[in-house]
Amino acid sequence: MAVQTLKDLLDAGVEGRGVLVRSDLNVPLDGDTITDPGRILASAPTIEALADAGAKVVVTAHLGRPQGEPDPKFSLAPVAAKLGEVLGRNVQLAGDVVGQDALARSEGLTDGDVLLLENVRFDPRETSKDESQRQALARDLVELVGDDGAFVSDGFGVVHRAQASVYDVAKLLPHYAGGLVAAEVDVLAKLTADPERPYAVVLGGSKVSDKLAVIEALAPKVDTLVIGGGMCFTFLAAQGLPVGTSLLEESMIDTCKSLLDRFADVIHIPQDVVVADRFAADADTRTVPATEIPDGWMGLDIGPESVARFASLLSSARTVFWNGPMGVFEFAKFAAGTRGVAEAIVEATGKGAFSVVGGGDSAAAVRLLGLPEDGFSHISTGGGASLEYLEGKELPGIAVLEA
Repeated sequence: MAVQTLKDLLDAGVEGRGVLVRSDLNVPLDGDTITDPGRILASAPTIEALADAGAKVVVTAHLGRPQGEPDPKFSLAPVAAKLGEVLGRNVQLAGDVVGQDALARSEGLTDGDVLLLENVRFDPRETSKDESQRQALARDLVELVGDDGAFVSDGFGVVHRAQASVYDVAKLLPHYAGGLVAAEVDVLAKLTADPERPYAVVLGGSKVSDKLAVIEALAPKVDTLVIGGGMCFTFLAAQGLPVGTSLLEESMIDTCKSLLDRFADVIHIPQDVVVADRFAADADTRTVPATEIPDGWMGLDIGPESVARFASLLSSARTVFWNGPMGVFEFAKFAAGTRGVAEAIVEATGKGAFSVVGGGDSAAAVRLLGLPEDGFSHISTGGGASLEYLEGKELPGIAVLEA
């Protein structure tokens, strides 16, 4: 990636300078409790390096989708507390995005201080389609770090969005790729430039429509494409099989049939599934062949035969990309499929394969299921950005750093 990096900025010197960092701190919450701090942990090293070098660090980030106005349930207060704990230093939280409190706090920063602005999506200009509105917010953000400030883009999970704090700010300040963004792009380049073969991709999640573009892009290029999760039932329906009350995108059935016809030697779908009488952690369950899903029952995980078959396909892989769980892993009864496939990827990695977990629910599953994070070559923080990169799309937040 031909951009200036965090190292370049640190080598130039940041002591006493304001540095605006766009991080991805969009962590899952249960009330005020962070259930998976992965993105905070991944973002901390860049912030810490700048603070340790004497920068006045101003961090901007979003949480959830607050519809362009303040909403207490999307406050970054729990994030500020956790970030401070991880960094081992006080992290101030501004009471607004670029208002009086943010400006006053930024003016009061001393070398090595860290200020987290309130949820940037509380300001409707962040995601506005009107470029002039986004630019106005970008100018307000720049004011917080001063004329000699710098911008570090370190939120890989948002670089596929042309938003004010990601894209427009980079046009106004000397800009650098943070350690996280640089590492993510380097890893994804390995998946596209000349991946070692056999190359296997594992895709899960709920909707075919969410993954269609990446399936179309990767199916001609990979040796194995494993399909699990809720999306597999639309593929089963495309074969004329009953799927009970399982998740089904009827509008995608013909598309799935076409994919199966064109890539029959590459695409692999489950042979058996775990079905439930309702969507609940304590539902009655049974394991049935994928050809025999009973009426009134819904598939919530792949079955043991499918796990064994997928594991066999992955065992000889030299490159593996995984995005999307195999089932509703949040419920213990439906976690075996995701665990089994993940363990197969860990085993392949142990034998020398280069493995990438494509962020989102897959990364959350690794942590929730207690799988060894060092059992994978890389765990991404940006599911959507990873997929769009592999689809061959330009990522605005990367392109602006290269300009």
